[in-house]
Amino acid sequence: MSFLQTAIVYLKGVGTNRAEMLQKELGIFTLSDLLFHFPYRHVDRSQVYKISDITPDMPYIQLRGRITQFRTMGQKRAQRLVANFSDGTSNLELVWFQGAKWIQESIKEGKEYMVFGKPTLFNGSYNMAHPTVDEPDADGQKKYLRIMPFYTVTERMRARGVDSKVLMKLTNTLITDTRFDIPENLPLDIIQTYKLVSRKEALTQIHFPESAEQLARAEQRLKFEELFFIQLRLLKYKLKRKELYNGIKLENIGELFNTFYNTQLPFELTNAQKRVIKEIRGDVKSGKQMNRLLQGDVGSGKTVVALMCMLMAIDNGYQASIMAPTEILAQQHYQTITTLLGDMPVNVRLLTGSTKKKERAEILAGILDGSIHILIGTHALIEESVKFNNLGLTIIDEQHRFGVEQRAKFWKKNIYPPHNLVMTATPIPRTLAMTLYGDLDTSIIDELPANRKSIQTVHRTEANRLRVYGFMKEEIAKGRQVYVVYPLIEESEKMDFNNLQQGFEEISRIFPDNEYQVCMVHGKMKPVDKEAEMQRFVRGEAQIMVATTVIEVGVNVPNASVMIIESAERFGLSQLHQLRGRVGRGAEQSYCILLTGYKLSSDGKLRIRTMCDTNNGFEISEVDLKLRGPGELEGTAQSGVLDLRIADIAKDQLILQQARSAAQLLLDKDPNMTSSANQTLLNFFTEYTKHSKWGRIA
Repeated sequence: MSFLQTAIVYLKGVGTNRAEMLQKELGIFTLSDLLFHFPYRHVDRSQVYKISDITPDMPYIQLRGRITQFRTMGQKRAQRLVANFSDGTSNLELVWFQGAKWIQESIKEGKEYMVFGKPTLFNGSYNMAHPTVDEPDADGQKKYLRIMPFYTVTERMRARGVDSKVLMKLTNTLITDTRFDIPENLPLDIIQTYKLVSRKEALTQIHFPESAEQLARAEQRLKFEELFFIQLRLLKYKLKRKELYNGIKLENIGELFNTFYNTQLPFELTNAQKRVIKEIRGDVKSGKQMNRLLQGDVGSGKTVVALMCMLMAIDNGYQASIMAPTEILAQQHYQTITTLLGDMPVNVRLLTGSTKKKERAEILAGILDGSIHILIGTHALIEESVKFNNLGLTIIDEQHRFGVEQRAKFWKKNIYPPHNLVMTATPIPRTLAMTLYGDLDTSIIDELPANRKSIQTVHRTEANRLRVYGFMKEEIAKGRQVYVVYPLIEESEKMDFNNLQQGFEEISRIFPDNEYQVCMVHGKMKPVDKEAEMQRFVRGEAQIMVATTVIEVGVNVPNASVMIIESAERFGLSQLHQLRGRVGRGAEQSYCILLTGYKLSSDGKLRIRTMCDTNNGFEISEVDLKLRGPGELEGTAQSGVLDLRIADIAKDQLILQQARSAAQLLLDKDPNMTSSANQTLLNFFTEYTKHSKWGRIA
């Protein structure tokens, strides 16, 4: 067993009680766990301030002086130890609410000390609560504390006297132990190419850096290493999968594909659509199973691309399927695809949880005997009773709403696993896609059809509400329809945001039912009632739909030209962009109006400004990533992929790209990592894959 795998209880200064606390509170079981519990920030202690120079806005500072007197204040149960501290320019009070006996025994009056903490102004005088107190070295301070690390601790730990300073001392004990040694885990050529410091130096300097430059180099090395092994694992898995799984060969471009392309296409394909079809075509005729992620902004034409890929499968004697997360979205795909195909000899059916028993039996028989070519549906498609005759291509829409196991069930529906295309209308930042879906090939449709007009987005406050209502009436007079979306369904005492019910009542007053029809949709409605209201809007019987974000995905009403988002500051950027995508689906000019209160946070202002400045979903997703972090996007906080110790993919994009390039180059040269130069790397990687949590796409 290596030194770092030693149980934490055996480290000097820990003991049984502290070991138990470190395990329960921070998950620190071994010396290695302590070593990789990195500081969340560092404070430069190289500068010594004068008490007379302190101002109320100062952060943590360092002082040098003498304690002139100790005194105990307060009642017995709430006593505090107070010390007068002077540096010759002025006086300051040092305050301890706990550990008074130990403080008085270890700190002597009249002796010189370095004091470090955050000054606070109280009753006209400055004090410093629970400061760090050290004896100065000859040059004025302890050398290893020039840049001081701060560690995450819990309230329970603090209450039992284990604070950041205790963790700092324990970590220093570990690093200065003569047995402390860190073997290298990256090949020498990668270290040299990217000018990385050694692993041992990085892990020493990340805790106790000698300078800001050394800290930056340590962070770069550890971030690179972390991202490199994530990318290596993803790319290795992708390589292994291509070796293991032979794919169905879809070699022919046949009559159905050509007929559709030449006679049925309602518009000229964009260059992006043509490029994506070409990429998919290369996959499906390669003899290896395709696993491709198709990203395309709202309205970019993913469905047409999906249909043309399905026609490739049918032309080669195979069936195809589309699985969507909701019945509404599945029905929309069914309507769009049957409309596009017209009277072409392609049998398309829809299977959802609400399909009647008799029709369901008919559909199951049709897919089993091969007479049904395309099956569109929800989770119902992956039930065991759904057996295909010859499934060649599966398409999964809004893929992040399905779990790995659900997606993998499609693989068992044919002797050879079908080709797999997963689609999303939620633009994923490149760095996030590289980390979450690095084992997939990626295609992007990054341009809209030529007949689409850009949606005009404006910001309005409460003062403009009547003007907004007037604009709605103008658009409705032209025969258009309007969405009004609210963040809440019912009254919330905690948030001062308009709610759906109040909004519906106000809209109904402004737009009376003798002139207008208003429908309402929200997530708490019964599915049958929700569908009835949706259909009223789809058929044009209602001019205004008042809704929550239930309409974010799945409603396609080309006649709707106005999207009004109430309390827009309440929504995330990605959600705002998805909601805006509900309009702009026809040839007419469309509008998105963001209604907010007067006071906006800095993040709120940035979200609103970003929405008004651009319609580009990928630009928006990059801003969203920086605002929210990767954990909240795509539900990745629970996925395990982004369980990062030190790297931040929103800030470390360059390092991520370098790490992926390095991993790809290494596997291109040595796919199994068996060369002598990669032996240490292989050993580490084997252990790494055993112990790392990892969610991957099927």
